[in-house]
Amino acid sequence: MNEPNAAHLTQEKHPTSQQVSSEDPGSASIQEVRLQVIEAPASTGARDGQEAYEQGMGLFRQAAEYFEKAAQDPVYALKGFAQMGLSLKKSGKQADAVEAFRRALQVPSTSSKEQVQILYLLGRTLESLERIPESLEAYRWLRREAPQYRDVAMRIESLSTRRIHRNNHQGQGNSPWATQAS
Repeated sequence: MNEPNAAHLTQEKHPTSQQVSSEDPGSASIQEVRLQVIEAPASTGARDGQEAYEQGMGLFRQAAEYFEKAAQDPVYALKGFAQMGLSLKKSGKQADAVEAFRRALQVPSTSSKEQVQILYLLGRTLESLERIPESLEAYRWLRREAPQYRDVAMRIESLSTRRIHRNNHQGQGNSPWATQAS
């Protein structure tokens, strides 16, 4: 991009009104178009960012409460519990999100496609909590339903390998082979 065009794109313009001439031969009038400029309030520092972040997190918690109420209606039970789980997860309450996803899976009208999506969310949430056996259970259930879904096969392999590796390291302290190798 050449210099004059780059400068043109970065310059701030604050128009208040603009005269536009109509090229239509049937209309010889001049139309006035008013443009409003909305200016964002200037940030006063990190405290504003922190407050905004905390308010946003509060909105996720509030949304979770609304979704829980919606889930009491059988028509909205699945969507309510699933959205409740997502909101709780976003607000940092992963353990509560796990429970919401499990409740969504118990809704009788859950389709296979919905079940797969919720199982994936459940597996990812359990994985973030390092609840590996439960995460593997969710992913394996999902794989039975939809073998090619996203990265489930890779996650199962990775978690299984991590689990075996972790068990080997934990067991070395009690192993007679570990003491002989020292």
